[in-house]
Order: sequence, then C-alpha cells, then structure tokens
Amino acid sequence: MGYSIHHNFLILKDIESVYNAISQPEHLVNWWPLKCSGIPEKGETYNYNFTDKYNWFAEVSSCKKNDHIHFKMTESDEDWNPTTFGYNLEEKENGTYIRFFHEDWSECNDHFKHSSFCWALLLKGLKDYLEKGVVVPFENRA
Repeated sequence: MGYSIHHNFLILKDIESVYNAISQPEHLVNWWPLKCSGIPEKGETYNYNFTDKYNWFAEVSSCKKNDHIHFKMTESDEDWNPTTFGYNLEEKENGTYIRFFHEDWSECNDHFKHSSFCWALLLKGLKDYLEKGVVVPFENRA
C-alpha cells in the first residue's frame, strides 16, 4: 500500500486562472519551480527545474482544461519516481476549489513528511499568487 498527501482548499479566483497557474509553465515558475517547460496535453512531458541537481520530469497522465491535470513522475529522485500528483478543480460561486493529491509514495519516511509540508507551503504560494499577485522569490520557496 502506498502513502498519499492530500490538500483541499479554495482559491478566490475563476477556474480558468487556476487551471492556467497549475498547467502553464509561465505561471508555474511564479510559485513552484525555478524553470519549467511543458504542454498540458495527455502524454506530454513537463520539465520541473529546481536546480541543476534537481532537474525533474513528469508526464501528463490525465488532463481536461479547467477540470484537472495529473502528472506521473518519470525522472526525479528515488522517493518521487513512483509517485503521481495532480489537481482536481471544482468551480464554486466564490472561486475554485482544489483537491490536490500526491500519491503512490512507497514509504512514510522523512522525505514523504517533508514533501507534505512543502506542498502545503507551495500551495499557499499558489493561492497568494492568484489572489494577491504575490510571487515568492525562488530561493524563499519551500
């Protein structure tokens, strides 16, 4: 049995803005990686570059515009390689509800626990980016 990280929260922004922020490299670099490339289409590869040492890749395993996008890690570190993460979006009257998951961790080790904490901080950064226009400098992100 694998271990999973889940974070559910509301962003006070329309669903298209949220979808773009989680799927378009020019937005992703404002709250997560240092550099990013990729196209939000099933089977496409995203490159998440955090540093030369942490230059990771994931394949889009499922996506539907303004609904969800899921990624299967293909090249990262030993703990992340078997994992899948993604965002399921639901339009609400006052914004967009996100159901985030990061599944298939093989162990509930320190890296899993640290990643859960980092995701919470990064997703707060996503919320602040969309709601307030705040871009946290890369070196100050989780």
